[in-house]
Amino acid sequence: MSNRVALVTGGAQGIGRGIAAELAAQGFRVAIADLNPETATQTAKEINGIAVEADVTDTASVEAAVRQVEAELGPVEVLVNNAGWDDFMPFVATTEEFWDRVLDINFKGALRVTKAVVPGMAERGFGRIVNIGSDAGRVGSSMEAVYSGAKGGIIAFTKTLAREVATKGITVNTVCPGPTDTPALRRFIDGSGQDAEKVIGGMTRAVPMKRLGTPEDVAPAVAFLASDAARFITGQTLSVSGGLTMA
Repeated sequence: MSNRVALVTGGAQGIGRGIAAELAAQGFRVAIADLNPETATQTAKEINGIAVEADVTDTASVEAAVRQVEAELGPVEVLVNNAGWDDFMPFVATTEEFWDRVLDINFKGALRVTKAVVPGMAERGFGRIVNIGSDAGRVGSSMEAVYSGAKGGIIAFTKTLAREVATKGITVNTVCPGPTDTPALRRFIDGSGQDAEKVIGGMTRAVPMKRLGTPEDVAPAVAFLASDAARFITGQTLSVSGGLTMA
C-alpha cells in the first residue's frame, strides 16, 4: 500500500477514472484534474480523493491546479498524464484547426503538466510519471493519423525525459492501451449508425483475446509503474491491448 500523492489528468471518466480508482484502492491519495468539475467531483467522492478543475491546454490553469493539489494533499509524487481527445476521420479530411486541438491536448497538455511537477520531484529526489499513450502511437491506426502522431510524440518524449531525470529518483514510462471500451469509443460507435455493430465487431475480432479492453484492464499496469516496486523501470512502453500488438 502507498500513501503517496497521485495526480491523474482527465480522471473523471473512462480510462482515467479506472486509473484513479485503482490508485486509490492501493492507498494513494488521488487528485483528479479534469475539465468537467461535476463528474470529477462525483468520481473523487467515490474513491475518497479530491477534484480540481484543470484545462491542460492552458499553462496557468495547469499551474493553478497543481498548486491546489499541493495545498490540499501535499507535493505531487505521482503524475499520470491521461487527459486526451480525438475524433475519427481520414487524414485528408482534417484541418489545421483539428491538428492544433489534437496536439494541444494530447501532446502539449502532457508537456505542460509534466513541466509543472518535475522540478519539485527532482528537488525531493522521488517521482513517478506515467504517460498514457496508445497503440495508435506505436503501430498507427486508420482514421487517427494526427492522434497517432501525437501519441508517438508522447512515447518519444517519455524516453527522452526518462534519460534526463534518471539520476533524480524519477521514473518515466508510457502505458499504451489498445481498443478500450470507454465513453469516447461508445460515442464514436454510436455515430457510426447502422455500421456500429460492424465497427465494434471488427475491433473485437482483431484482438487475440476477442474482447475490447476496459479501464480496469489498463489501471493495474499504471499502478505498478507508479509504485515503489517499479523503481528500476524507466523509459519503457507497455502495451495493454489483449495481444493486439506484440512488438
